[in-house]
Amino acid sequence: MFKWLSRWKYRILFFFSIVGPGFITANVDNDANGITTYSQAGAQFGYALLWTMIPVTIALIVIQEMSARMGAATGKGLSDLIREEFGIRATFFVMLALGIVNFGNIIGEFSGIALSLQLLYVPKWVSVPVCAVLVWLLIVKGNYKSVEKIFLVASFFYVAYIFAGLIARPDWQHAALATVIPPRWAELRDSTYLFMVVSIVGTTIAPWMQFYLQSSIVEKGVTKEQYGLSRLDVIVGCIFTDVIAWFIIVACAATLYATGNKNIENAAVAAYALKPLAGRYASLLFAAGFFNASLFAASILPLSTAYSVCEGMGFESGVERKFSEARVFYWLYTGLLAAGAAVVLRIPDERLIHFQILSQFVNGALLPVILIFMLLLINKKELMGEHVNSRLLNVIAWVTTIVVIVLSIAVPFTQRNP
Repeated sequence: MFKWLSRWKYRILFFFSIVGPGFITANVDNDANGITTYSQAGAQFGYALLWTMIPVTIALIVIQEMSARMGAATGKGLSDLIREEFGIRATFFVMLALGIVNFGNIIGEFSGIALSLQLLYVPKWVSVPVCAVLVWLLIVKGNYKSVEKIFLVASFFYVAYIFAGLIARPDWQHAALATVIPPRWAELRDSTYLFMVVSIVGTTIAPWMQFYLQSSIVEKGVTKEQYGLSRLDVIVGCIFTDVIAWFIIVACAATLYATGNKNIENAAVAAYALKPLAGRYASLLFAAGFFNASLFAASILPLSTAYSVCEGMGFESGVERKFSEARVFYWLYTGLLAAGAAVVLRIPDERLIHFQILSQFVNGALLPVILIFMLLLINKKELMGEHVNSRLLNVIAWVTTIVVIVLSIAVPFTQRNP
């Protein structure tokens, strides 16, 4: 009896020593851009897009697991592997595309900070620079363990969206059925609906996530022997983040869509609009979650971009290194933060939501390119050994890749329903 308890105590403690990269990466995915996209999906289409959650969650688990397994098996980041296996030219173009897309995402995160704090009457010329400095100090002055602990704590604040969804009193039967019933053909012929489907995929399985997760696995020092618990970290994180996404869509469908408020300017406006429909607490929880998500992701996205570019180009990287040891890494991180904050101060608030949702569509369009590189790498026996993909994982990953390509191409050729 005591030996059994001792064994489980050891396993639990060991799990918490490994947990972090998978859970953090998946939850940062519910960033300002993601919450805005999910909010608009619920407000514009009600429960009609909930069916995306199950296939997207399965695809997210498979893809994130592939990233983590490559990191543990090779001890190298994804950018490193692309450079070594496909050459510097291919790496340069991948890093260029990723950098452009990520910069759009970074602008979205600072937009979220500005908009959420404006609900508390804090002007963006105060909130954006102050938060940018706080984020910079966290990464530059911290180390991996301290940064990871802060990110883990921030991850659990997403529970606010579950409470907001419960307070909104949705039609649970309708929501449950919409989650398992596939869309009608007429819906898939609507360009606006299809655009939102690709945006949901892009915000749930963002390209930057694969680079950040693999780099985090390597920096944390997860080995092949420890990978079993790291896989659990990935799976738990993916399920948790998509449960949150489901509740965001449900909360907005039960309130905004139900009352005819189908076009919201941003997720902060959605939080404000929830107040007379679902109560003060739902509104406050939604707004608090939005600010937490924005600040959280404003830390991670520039960090992910700096990791990816420096690894791909052969520069030293990592928050464990001092500024003097990884100058390019820290200067790139600093530049992305400063530029993202500066752009948000210049963009009119009413244009931010279009920018945020478009950035998620571009995420979805870039995702197949990254997945093709990942699938070619993870199926190399000489690179992965016995840790190559199984046939089932290959099928799921290739189907995801092909479906996203087809949907992205189909958007311009479909009609927009009134």
